Amino acid sequence: MVQVCVNGGRGSGDGALVPLPPGAMAGSAAEAVAAGASDIHVHPKSPCGQDTLSAKAVAATLEEIRSRTGVPVGVTTGAWAEPDPAARVARVHEWTVLPDHASVNWHEPGAEEVAAALLERGVGVEAGIWSGTDAAARFAASPLGPRVLRVLAEVTDPDPGSAEASARELLAALGTAHGRPVLLHGEEGGAWPVLRLAARTGLATRIGLEDTLVLPDGQRAVSNAQLVSEALVQYRSAARSSDRRP
Repeated sequence: MVQVCVNGGRGSGDGALVPLPPGAMAGSAAEAVAAGASDIHVHPKSPCGQDTLSAKAVAATLEEIRSRTGVPVGVTTGAWAEPDPAARVARVHEWTVLPDHASVNWHEPGAEEVAAALLERGVGVEAGIWSGTDAAARFAASPLGPRVLRVLAEVTDPDPGSAEASARELLAALGTAHGRPVLLHGEEGGAWPVLRLAARTGLATRIGLEDTLVLPDGQRAVSNAQLVSEALVQYRSAARSSDRRP
């Protein structure tokens, strides 16, 4: 499974290619799905382009994307969009249109409460386990662990020379991950090396303008669809090379 991460926390300063209004997000997501993405992760935006968990923005984003695609759609619940944990839980309860899943960063204050609110509403939880945090240990001790949809193993090391090693450390810290499926991905300079590691280890992955703005050769990507197309090439090549090893 290759998930497309449509925009993330990026904004207009990252270039016109980053989709911000719901219609632009939907068009970019549809192109990425046509290119081979089978799942969508998106950050709804306020009118000024900031990440938001408001019911109005979440509904508008989901409705636009679902009008153009037929694959699962998930949103962020990152603390940067709503710093107060109680307010974050309240936002989830206010949603009038529900995503198929939502990511919860397990190192953030209130993660368990946010995850519980999502599960109560029938929304799948992607447990975001960031490298360089205590999230893996917290998740291992969480009674909600066996109930999540999947684990997002998020490698925050942007160095292409060390990101793979950081990814392996994170996977080791996750252990059995409560038996849940793991999606492994990196960011910036680490995005492509970690994606290839996901292929070699048979894990799901993701790519998109949230994680990187460039292709493996360093050229600027022109769209999420281009990133997804290249990700599938890289993934299949890395998987084949792994299969040929003695």
